[in-house]
This record gives sequence, C-alpha cells and structure tokens, in this order.
Amino acid sequence: MKGIFKFIRNIIILCIIVCLIFGGTVVYKGYNMYKEATSKISIEDKVNEIMLDDNYVFLKDLPDDYIKAVISVEDHRFYNHFGIDVIALTRAVINNIATMSLAEGGSTITQQLAKNLYFTQEKVFSRKVAEVFVAFELEQKYSKDDIVEMYVNVSYFGDGYYGIGDAAKGYLNKEPKDMTLEECTLLAGLPNAPSVYALSNNSKLTLQRQKQVIDAMVKYDNIDAKEAEKLKDKIGK
Repeated sequence: MKGIFKFIRNIIILCIIVCLIFGGTVVYKGYNMYKEATSKISIEDKVNEIMLDDNYVFLKDLPDDYIKAVISVEDHRFYNHFGIDVIALTRAVINNIATMSLAEGGSTITQQLAKNLYFTQEKVFSRKVAEVFVAFELEQKYSKDDIVEMYVNVSYFGDGYYGIGDAAKGYLNKEPKDMTLEECTLLAGLPNAPSVYALSNNSKLTLQRQKQVIDAMVKYDNIDAKEAEKLKDKIGK
C-alpha cells in the first residue's frame, strides 16, 4: 500500500515540475514576444498612429448605449480589473487544460485591444502571455475610457469594416453618434466572431448574437427587462 501512495506522490510531483517548467517557458517566450513587438513600435506611437485615422471616433461621439452594450457582452468587469479578469482567466485556464486547447479565451477588452494592436489571431500560449504584458502597459498608461475607445476603433466588424466609424457608415449608412439602441446592440456583437456574424453572412446567427448582447445588458443592469423584450420583439424572436 505504501508503494502505491509513494508512486502516486511521485507522479503528482512530476506533474507539478512539468507544469512549472512549461509555464516558465511559456512566460519567457511571451515576454520576449511582447518586448520584440513593442521595441519595433512603442505603445504610445501605436496609439498615436490609430488616432490619426480619418475614421477614428472619440468616446464623446459614441452613444452611451453602444459602450454599455460592448462592455456588457465582452467584459462586464472592465472598470474593476487591472487588464486581466482573474475570475474569467481562471475559468478559461481550467477549461482549456481540461480540453487541451485554447478554445476559451477569457480575454478582457484590454487584452483584445493588445492583440489587435500587435498580434495575430493565432491561438498559442506564448501569444496570450505577450498579450497580457501589453495589456498591463496599456492599463498603466491610459484610462479605461481611452482603452474602450481604442478597442472599438480597431475591432474588425466583418465585411471589410474596421472600427466602429467604418462599420456604422458601411452597415447603417450613418454616423456612430446617430445609432439607435437596436443598432448599438447589433454592432456590439459583431467583433466577437466577424466572419460568422457579419451582416452579409447569416442574418439568423447575427440576430442570435444581437439577442445575446441584449440579454447581457439586462444581466448587468444596463437596460431594463421591459425595454429588452420590446427590442427583441422588434428584431424578431
């Protein structure tokens, strides 16, 4: 019996050692990836570059409903974390280890901004770590309002539209400031999977995503249930 317990103990110790070695290697690679990316162009220069775009839209020119919709569905603890959401990240890590994949991201708006500024969509552990380092730097140098403003300006909305200014004009033929609540909830859902939810692809899936946005707004007290039901009735159940 003692031999079995000793064997199990040794297996556990070995697993811990392997995890520590793997984790250390991933962090090292991710940090190097972050340093390499930001040494080519600093975060400040990258931000200045995107803000000079003709289609850049400032937060004051976006409807409150749109920002509330984005935060509700993408990162409801956005104003309370420091760049990563520990709760969401822990859940994602557990699920990813269980499935041996990177299927669940747990990324915050800040992390998504970091990815869009510097990295590809490739799902590898080292890139996720590099993304976290950039997210930390973004949180140190910019306000939450700055970060969410940049995020909606660099997100891809499908059908060739980058940024909320481009998407509002392309999809709705209007300026972002003129979007209705219905239109805000529609566009807030697209960057999650633009190849799937783009309006030209599958209207049924797009509307399902829009309803998820509305439900998230209700859940996090950004819209009342009655208004949400009216909105769902309008877009079709």
